[in-house]
Amino acid sequence: MTGAFGSTYAQMGADLASVLDKGLDLRILPVMGRGSVQAVADILLLRGVDAGIVRKDTLAYLDRKGYADNIRAQFVYVTKMFNEEMHVLAPKAIQNIKDLDGKTVAVDLPDSSTFVTSINVLESLGIKPHLLYIEQRIALERLRKGEIDAIIAVEGKPVQWLKEVNDPDLHLVNVNYDKTLRDDYLPAQLSPEDYPNLIAPSTHVETVAAEAVLASYNWQPGSDRYHRLALLVESLFSRTAELQRPPFHPKWQELALTAPIAGWTRFKAAQEWIDHNAPVAAAAAASTLGANARSLSPDDQALYREFLEWKASRQKSRTR
Repeated sequence: MTGAFGSTYAQMGADLASVLDKGLDLRILPVMGRGSVQAVADILLLRGVDAGIVRKDTLAYLDRKGYADNIRAQFVYVTKMFNEEMHVLAPKAIQNIKDLDGKTVAVDLPDSSTFVTSINVLESLGIKPHLLYIEQRIALERLRKGEIDAIIAVEGKPVQWLKEVNDPDLHLVNVNYDKTLRDDYLPAQLSPEDYPNLIAPSTHVETVAAEAVLASYNWQPGSDRYHRLALLVESLFSRTAELQRPPFHPKWQELALTAPIAGWTRFKAAQEWIDHNAPVAAAAAASTLGANARSLSPDDQALYREFLEWKASRQKSRTR
């Protein structure tokens, strides 16, 4: 299960099929989805869906809203895939996400990935805008006419439709990395290279990023579905280098096989692969620092790699 047509999720799903599909031995069939909440439901309930790309903060959202019972025992992750940055597009009179309090803000359709992350972030920051649940192409036209005050989009940068916005009255707004966001999100930046029409040269926009993960139902060892997913794990984990080369999506550079996901349990076959292939997994972690970490100095990159390895070993010791 991937995402809507043209989304980062859909592109990543197509890449997986291009590299990993082996016909009768391993069939990879990407399915267009409708956002993280629906993807969770599809993975748990829809026959034939073995895995899907969902956002880390989705389970926290479902827990908080009381939409699922004991979901963390049913749902597991295979690996962290990439980061998705929060983009807030607004007139230049709005300088910070906190300026959206009381304003009208479009957050995509209900239960979409952008919807979930927007709700989480706005509630965590104590911001109370009037939320409008419309898709982004409709929202952009209404923003240009002054009928709404902002659009939020949470997708892996650069987002193609945002790159095409060329309006001198609009810009991307800063999202502060408040301490209330640190359990579920990472700090991130948007640059003029990402959006030359929306960010002035030699400046940047501070924002936060959500983590996208490859997830599945917690199939029990010995079942056919467990075996099927274990085949996907073996193929994906051993062939990540192919996915990290052109022409595949640049977000594959952020794939972090060993990085633990707080509050989630890793699929047993995936954890066993990491345990049995520690040198390979460590090398993959070292080479996939993520877009934000690659902008650090060499010394800071080394510290970041050590931090990832420490987190992975800490998570491993806790599960024993």
